[in-house]
Amino acid sequence: MTIETASDDERIERLITMAERLVEALEADIAALRAGNPRNLRTIEPEILKLSTLYSREAARLSPAAARNASQESRQRLMAATARFRDTLASQTRLLARIRGASEGMIRAVAEEIERRRAPMRPYGPSPAQVRSAGAMLYNNVV
Repeated sequence: MTIETASDDERIERLITMAERLVEALEADIAALRAGNPRNLRTIEPEILKLSTLYSREAARLSPAAARNASQESRQRLMAATARFRDTLASQTRLLARIRGASEGMIRAVAEEIERRRAPMRPYGPSPAQVRSAGAMLYNNVV
């Protein structure tokens, strides 16, 4: 094994370790969201944000040649860790999309109910009652 190969194996090991830590954070987020506890999200912690940035930098720096030079075992472990990371990230993304959809649906339902209650009673007669808008509602799209 050459020095270059050892360095490639070390890079791959670092990537595997970072991916495993990110997967743990994502799984903790999924558990917190399912428990209805969004304040316990780990992916918004500064340490995890730094780890995520470092992971993306390291992954971008890993060349295909470096991956080919690494040992077969390291490549297989990297592929498995990457696949698990992608699957967990996709699961978290789907869960966040469902939560966002539900939140937006609730906001819309509340706005419609407010507008319905503010609307004047429409009396029977030749002139229709004037309909008043419920006003602007503000919703932050960040979930």
